[in-house]
Amino acid sequence: MSTGFRALPSVERLLSQEPLQELARTYSHDALVGMIRQELAERRQAIAQGENPPSLDELVLALQGRLRRTWTVFPQPLINATGVILHTNLGRAPLSRAAIQAVTLAAGGYTGLEYDVAEGERGSRQAHVEALLRQLTGAEAGIALNNNASAVMLGLAAIAAGKEVIVSRGEAVEIGGGFRIPEVLAQSGATLVEVGTTNRTYAADYEKAITEHTGALLKVHASNFRVVGFTHTPATEELVALGRQRGVPVLHDLGSGCLLDTAQFGLAHEPTPQESINAGVDLAFFSGDKLLGGPQAGIAVGKQEAVQRMARHPLARAVRLDKLSLAALTATLLHYLKDEALREIPTWRMIALSPQVIHRRALRWRRAIGPRASVVKGESTVGAGSLPGETLPTWLVALDPAGGDGGADALAARLRSGDPPVIARIAEGQVVLDPRTLLPGEDAALVKICLEALREQETPGR
Repeated sequence: MSTGFRALPSVERLLSQEPLQELARTYSHDALVGMIRQELAERRQAIAQGENPPSLDELVLALQGRLRRTWTVFPQPLINATGVILHTNLGRAPLSRAAIQAVTLAAGGYTGLEYDVAEGERGSRQAHVEALLRQLTGAEAGIALNNNASAVMLGLAAIAAGKEVIVSRGEAVEIGGGFRIPEVLAQSGATLVEVGTTNRTYAADYEKAITEHTGALLKVHASNFRVVGFTHTPATEELVALGRQRGVPVLHDLGSGCLLDTAQFGLAHEPTPQESINAGVDLAFFSGDKLLGGPQAGIAVGKQEAVQRMARHPLARAVRLDKLSLAALTATLLHYLKDEALREIPTWRMIALSPQVIHRRALRWRRAIGPRASVVKGESTVGAGSLPGETLPTWLVALDPAGGDGGADALAARLRSGDPPVIARIAEGQVVLDPRTLLPGEDAALVKICLEALREQETPGR
């Protein structure tokens, strides 16, 4: 073991290698030394566990790879060829050109974030976005926060802290990423009261559970799962009528934040904030980076008194939206007011793409890639917990591993090692690429990376 330790080069010897000298001209000497020491410490631990010591060249290559992975801008841009439009792991909704421009302008200079230019005095960061939300949803007021989980938690804390919140047993769910309704309720200071059963809950179940300790009725849209068969859930209007009769606020967590009718694209109807407001809820919550097609945000709209209680709550400052997200969100909302969402917002442009347009794009890829590519029918999904079980017809370009080393898994890995990485799916032993989720201008890069990956797989010893 001691012999293995002595085989490791010193920090000084590694620094003298040309590839690392080149890095030393770009990065801090102390930071580079720290990274080398970390690598050597991990190698010593591996040797102690029985591994052979690496060669000098292997260490240099490992350090180069480590630095490329660590000292780079994050998150890394990539090409989404999965066919999942709102892919949570890939950053969900890409922004429109107008939203990107708004972020750039806000980032590059001073802004009137909390300054009223007309009055020459302090203003509110919520005033402008609130006006847009009122126009789009018909609500009396609105507030934008850093994500939907924080919007729900703040709403519960402001409206029902120290009281009971009644939820259908079938809606006391985990939406994703550990966001569990019971736990959010606990953090808000409210107490969960479950009613009904997993598959069937009636308005009468809520009514029986109302006491002098009830702070709110909470309805949660099942945005990332579906219960089918013998089911029932009360309409939002039923809960609102009950809430008014008993003097209890009604809150509605919509999840996706869909301002357009999804049925026009052959998808199931997704509840909208407009419908919740028309039904009379006190607060409706939804995301900004799902079907809204904007940046990460959590939005609450509803009665003015309820929104004001949220805005005055001490937690509001902790979960407020920053200037860059506000810029992107307001630019995205303006697309809806200009009736240009289907043309300008990438999420909706992808949803609205016809199979015919996708087929023509897929044929161009197949011709450019060559005989290892074929065009097959497939399905795209919306993703990010939106419209579970719903799909959109598409055409896929399938890459045949053709007996190459490692098969489809190895080919998909080579696509991911491209610059930029291409993220695909594997189906029936082939790597499949869905044109629906590519942005304009990405086709040439995708074809180039596919050709390189296929060549590497054919090269012996690679």
